[in-house]
This record gives sequence, structure tokens and C-alpha cells, in this order.
Amino acid sequence: MSIVKAPKWVSAGALVALGIVYGDIGTSPLYTMNSILNSARSVAQIQEFVLGSVSLVFWTLMLITTVKYVLIALRADNHGEGGIFALYSRVRETNKKWLLIPALIGGAALLADGTLTPAVTVTTAIEGLKNQQIGTFLFPDNQTVVIGVVSVLLLVIFTFQKAGTKKIGNIFGPVMLVWFLFIGVFGLINIFSDLSILKALSPVYAIQILFNPENKTGIFILGSVFLATTGAEALYSDMGHVGKRNIYISWPFVYSMLVLNYMGQGAWIMSNSQRPDLLDQSANPFFEILPGHWRFVGVILATLAAIIASQALISGAYTLVSEAINLKVMPRLRIFYPSNVRGQMYIGVVNWLLCAVGLIVVWSFQTSHNMEAAYGLAITVTMLMTTILLFEFIKLQGQKVLAYGFLILFGFIEFVFLIASLAKFIHGGYATLIIMLAILLVMVVWYYGNKRREAISKQDDYVSLKDYRKQLINLSKDDDEPIFATNLVYIAHMHQNYMLKRSMIYSILGSRPKRATIYWFVTVKESSDPYGKSYAVDMLGTDNIVHVTFNLGFKVEPQIPVYLKQVANELIKQNVLKPQFPKYAMNKHGNVGDFKYVVATQYYADLLNLPNIHAWDRFLIGGRVWLQSHTVSSSNFYGLEFSDVVEEIVPLFIATANRQKLTQIEVKNILKDNE
Repeated sequence: MSIVKAPKWVSAGALVALGIVYGDIGTSPLYTMNSILNSARSVAQIQEFVLGSVSLVFWTLMLITTVKYVLIALRADNHGEGGIFALYSRVRETNKKWLLIPALIGGAALLADGTLTPAVTVTTAIEGLKNQQIGTFLFPDNQTVVIGVVSVLLLVIFTFQKAGTKKIGNIFGPVMLVWFLFIGVFGLINIFSDLSILKALSPVYAIQILFNPENKTGIFILGSVFLATTGAEALYSDMGHVGKRNIYISWPFVYSMLVLNYMGQGAWIMSNSQRPDLLDQSANPFFEILPGHWRFVGVILATLAAIIASQALISGAYTLVSEAINLKVMPRLRIFYPSNVRGQMYIGVVNWLLCAVGLIVVWSFQTSHNMEAAYGLAITVTMLMTTILLFEFIKLQGQKVLAYGFLILFGFIEFVFLIASLAKFIHGGYATLIIMLAILLVMVVWYYGNKRREAISKQDDYVSLKDYRKQLINLSKDDDEPIFATNLVYIAHMHQNYMLKRSMIYSILGSRPKRATIYWFVTVKESSDPYGKSYAVDMLGTDNIVHVTFNLGFKVEPQIPVYLKQVANELIKQNVLKPQFPKYAMNKHGNVGDFKYVVATQYYADLLNLPNIHAWDRFLIGGRVWLQSHTVSSSNFYGLEFSDVVEEIVPLFIATANRQKLTQIEVKNILKDNE
């Protein structure tokens, strides 16, 4: 009998998914029941309160994580990629421009709430070390020491990001497998301390607790319950790294282990309801259910799981920002690729901003209990925005009834969660909302600043390349003009009817014409495939003017020099272009000459002198140009760092700048007057 091996995606793939996808939601048991317990200080019948709370956790995970994300959202992939920007890329073909708004709000909220994940998870784990014997050393019951250890750990985590996570990533899956088995086993053991906790599987108790007079917090208890599902959005976002099939395989196991642990914590609380210190903030039920020395093992595993959750969040933030940059809704930033692994990247600005915010949160809020009060608010906003985009996606599939049913059900549930989470605003939720609004402002200024500038200057600041073909052909053949470059390249972003910015034609035919053998105009568009790389060529009926349109996915690095040389070689092989035969070159048999790139830098001082521009437009356009001048330049963004680049300063509105008129007062004929 031959042994049949399990498919790779069932064995290794599902294990990898444990380490990459479930870090955030997998560490939720560290603080969710603790937050719920802290809401029960004035509850007389704590058993009923806990039973209803665990039921709410069970059904929240069932409805939001399992039904919405695993069963529905994973189907809304963009060539295997998930996340709110990938979803937006799928639905924007409906030509509903307003869909960009929920995508921007959701992306900003996801980044903002994610800044708290490393702080909350690592702090909660280290707090479990209090009064623990480590060899001959007794860890002190001192929160300042905890904060110091957490700060060091966060600095180490963020410092090592630039080295890449390929090697350490190989152990993420096995560690998280051990973590889930650990929390599931000890949860199961503690269930036997009060088997009545099994009643929590009924949704009746979840509904009853919301209206039970014993629940003094009312629906606001959902603000704590929601912490159990904060990693659901990350599960969808990270789909591209592991594949949806591996999530389908692994989620039932993860869900089971989480539920066992929540029920074990609930049973422990009910069986210890008479303890006088039960409602003390220092009593975290997650660590209390661990007997003897197992608690120290739990702290070690919790710390490792917290680091993995932080790592997943940081990597996810890089991916989210990179997608936003390529969708042109965030400023260009320098991206470093530490390995050959697809999708692995490092963005220094994002890394150290996350680190700084994390440290500020730790030192400002001091305890994990205080951080929990700020955690989860913004993610409810992200989930609502995802629901709106998923509604449009389901409608696109021709299932309008299902789409409206989905919107009503999940829109209502998440709106209630949002209202409940608003109670956190004064207790720290304002922190994530401030961060979210700051990120959203950057996105709005960057995207709409460019749109408003184009709208204002479209008639005067754009010309058709077709009107200048003859001049470019003649200039290319004019031996009286010195050769400026063999191949002269402009990143054109050409519109219909070959409309491009006047500044480019002015650059070529201005005071000193730039003679070149070939004039290249490059337009970069987003491909529907996140990793797609294709191009189209339009010669405009000439042999020396080339318009190249690159269709690149939002996960593709725009290395224009590499792509352009490939295009040039292909066109020469196809006899579309003549071989250039450079006289001096490393490759003796090369057919392509030198490339020179001209990049325009906008000068916005003239914006202040234009009276007819609305104040809001002035703010958007000026803000956009300011961001552009303080982030990565166009040459670096398009991979031109090692190319021959000429930077030219141009005004925002060339036609307007050139239209300044002087009033003639007097003309004298000096010689005639002197005669």
C-alpha cells in the first residue's frame, strides 16, 4: 500500500496561516475577559453576567469573524489578495466615485487602531510576570518595571524590522500552534470547574445580558466584547500571504481553541465569584486559570504570541501603506525589500512612527487595562466601511437581495458595536481617533489635492502631444542642435487625446530645445491584478515618439528604468525602433543607447497669488505639494536613483503664470526729443 501525502496547502500552508493570519485575534484572550470582568464591579449576580458575556463573545466570533469574514469576505479577493484596498479595487469599476471615501476611512482606521496592538498585547503578557519566581529572581509587583521591559521589547521588535522576517517567520506557525493548543487545553480543564458555562452556546443568554438590569453598562458591554474579534479584519487583509484555502482549513481549529479558552475563563470566574479580589484590576482571568508553574510557561508563550501579533501588525501596516501609495491615496515613501520573498518589505517612516506611537501609548496609559479602554474603537469603523464595500461587491455579482440582507444584518450589528465602543472615547478612544483623523487628512490632501489642481488647470495647463509631433520629429533630425540624450524620458500620465502637462512640452521646446533620438512618454496605470506587469506602446504614427503605458498592480514596485529598457529592446527586435548602437558601452552588442529622465518639481509659491482659487482648494493643493516636497521624490519612487535624472522646477499653473500682463503707461523716442 502506498502512502498518500497530504496536499502541501493542507499541512504546511495551514501551519503558516497560524503564524501570519491569527496573531492579533489569537492574543485577544489575554485581555478580552479581563476587560469584561472590569465592567462587572457593581454586578451582584456575576454568574449571569459572565454567562451572558461569554455567549456574546461566542456569537460575535461566529457572526463577524466566521460568517462575514471567513465565509463572505474571503470570496471578495482581488486575484488572491484581500484587505480593504484590494476590495476597493474590485468595486470601483462601478464608477461610483464615492466608494473611495469608505476605503480611505477604513484604511486610516485600520492603521490607527493597529498602532495599539503591540502596546496592548506585549504589556498584558509582561504584566503576567508580576510576583513570578524566575529561578532565584522574583519579578516585582511594580508597573514601572513592567513598562520598562515592554519598552525594551518594543524597541527590539521595531529595530529588527529592517533585517526582514524570513528566518524568524519560519517559527511563527509552530509557536502559534503551541499557543492555541495551550490556551485550548487549559480552557477545557477549567470548564469542568463550572459546567453551566456551556449554556453560553445559546444566543438567548447573549441577548438577555444586553437588557438585564444586572448589567449596569447596558449595550456598552459590547465595547469589551468586541475586543475578541479585533483581528478579523487582519485575517482578511493577510489572505494574500497564505491563501484562502489555508484559512478555511485552519479557522475551525483556531475558533475552537479560542472558544474553549473564553469558556474556561468564564467558568473560573463563576466558580471564584466569592473571591474578594476577583474584581481587582490585577486579577487577569487568563493567567488565573493557569495552575502553579504553568503560569510562567503561559507568560512566556503569551510574550512570544504578542511579539508574533505585533510582527503581523507591523508587516500588515507596511503592506497597507504600500497599497495606498500605489493607489495614489498616500504620499510616496521609500520602500526597502530585505529579501526575495514576495510581499516582504520595510518602510522606515511607517516603522518608526508605529514605534513612537506604541511607546507613547505605553507610557501614557501605563497599564493594559487603561489601554484596553482605547483599543477597538477605530476598528469598528473599519468593519463598517468593509461592510459597505462588500455590499457593493455582492451587488456586482448580481445578488441584490443577498446584498441588502448582508448590509442590514452586519451594518446593524457593527453600528451597535460602534455606539457601544464610543463609551471608550473619554477613556482613551480619543487617542486612536486622533491618529485615524491625522492619517485620513493626509490621504484626503494627497488624493484630492491632486484632483483639484488638475480640475483647475485642466483647460490651460494641458496640451495635446499630437500638436507637437512635427516639431519633435524635426528637432530629432536637426543636426544644428546638440544632442541632449539618445532616449529622453518623461513620466507623463497622459490622458485621452494625448493630453499631457504643458510643462513637458515647455521643457523640450522652451528656451533651449532638448534634442533626442527618441522621445519617451511614460504613463503608469494600475492593473486589476495586484501583481500584474504589462505594457502597451503607441508610436503616434512616428518612429521617434513613443508613448508607453505600464499596467502595474498595486503590489508591484514601479522600477521604470528596468521596464523601459526591456520595452526598448523588444521594439528594436520587432523593427519598430532602429537600433541605436552606442559607441561606448559595457555590452559590445547592445542595441539601446543612454536614457535621460526629466522630472518636474512643482513650485507652489504662486498659489498664494491666485485670488480666484477657493480657500479649500488652496488648502488641498498647497498641502499636497507640501507633502510631496517632504516625502520621497518622483525619481526615487519610480526607481530612478541610479539613472541620469534632470530635475526642473515648474510652477503649479504654467499657463496662469505666463499670462501676467503689464500695462503700458508711456513710450518716448529719446533720440527724436534730443534733436
